[in-house]
Amino acid sequence: MVAGHLRIQNGIYQMIISYVDADGKPKLKSKSTGLKVRGNKKRALEMLEEERRNFVIPVKEQVRDVITLDMLYTDFLKTWLEIKKDSIAVTTYASYKRIVLDNLCPYFEKRKLKVRDVKPADIQAYYNTKVKSVKGSTVKHYHNIIHSSFKYLMRLDLIQSNPADRVILPKCEKYIGEFYTEDDLNKLFEISKDHPLALIIQFTACYGFRREEVLGLKWSAIDFDAETISVKHIVTEVHLDGKTQLVIEDRAKTKSSIRTLPLIADLKEHLLKHKEQQKVNKQLCGSSYNHKYDEYIFVDALGNLYRPGYVTGGFRNLLKKHNMTHIRFH
Repeated sequence: MVAGHLRIQNGIYQMIISYVDADGKPKLKSKSTGLKVRGNKKRALEMLEEERRNFVIPVKEQVRDVITLDMLYTDFLKTWLEIKKDSIAVTTYASYKRIVLDNLCPYFEKRKLKVRDVKPADIQAYYNTKVKSVKGSTVKHYHNIIHSSFKYLMRLDLIQSNPADRVILPKCEKYIGEFYTEDDLNKLFEISKDHPLALIIQFTACYGFRREEVLGLKWSAIDFDAETISVKHIVTEVHLDGKTQLVIEDRAKTKSSIRTLPLIADLKEHLLKHKEQQKVNKQLCGSSYNHKYDEYIFVDALGNLYRPGYVTGGFRNLLKKHNMTHIRFH
């Protein structure tokens, strides 16, 4: 039975029903009891309980009309993807779309399988084929989408069990990243001191920031008096529909990613100098300066926000130029 409570609006009891829709999103639905507040609380509670018992979670009519077990699984995947679009981050949607269109559809389209005909053996065969050319961790990403798509069909009461539950996933090799010693870091700081990414590299090395976290730092995140730095904003980019676009959001990857850290003394000094240089750049560039990103710390001399791809590529080229061991930026 769904949850619910009463509220008072204009002197009348309102029933508020809370539920999770077929997309997994929390929803609220309100309905008037028609009862005035005075002397009617018991009756209003009875009506609420009845409403909760009889409430049927609504399914979008267009979904009910479009999705059937007789449609091709690839057509269903594309429909499911568009349904999911509004309930997931744009970065997640871009990743899902790339996997669906570039990996899942080419394979399943050749087999002309309808939704009702997709069996665990068909999914297993797909994984067995893909693991020959990609890592087990990549196959797991494919599995997450396939499993989620059939889980959605279960929510619509179109199927009773998920065929993706009965497959064997390939072993995922644990990634072991390269890391720098103290001497390596000192060398990195030396070779990058005149590079546009110098301060970004220093912040990332000292705090272990992710690329999107360091690029998302705003001046408001720095408290020079309390000597703290807050991480709660990200800048990343996605490749969607043939275009690369920036994604700027007030969030971090996980709740634990939202944190406040002490501001290192040396970095505080570098930040103050960097802030003054930005003022000089604005004066020198005049109308050519891009003020759209004034609140951000890491912009180029013309005020343009550094793109994630530029940071990754610039860092890789810097290491290659100076014959340093390649490591991931974060």
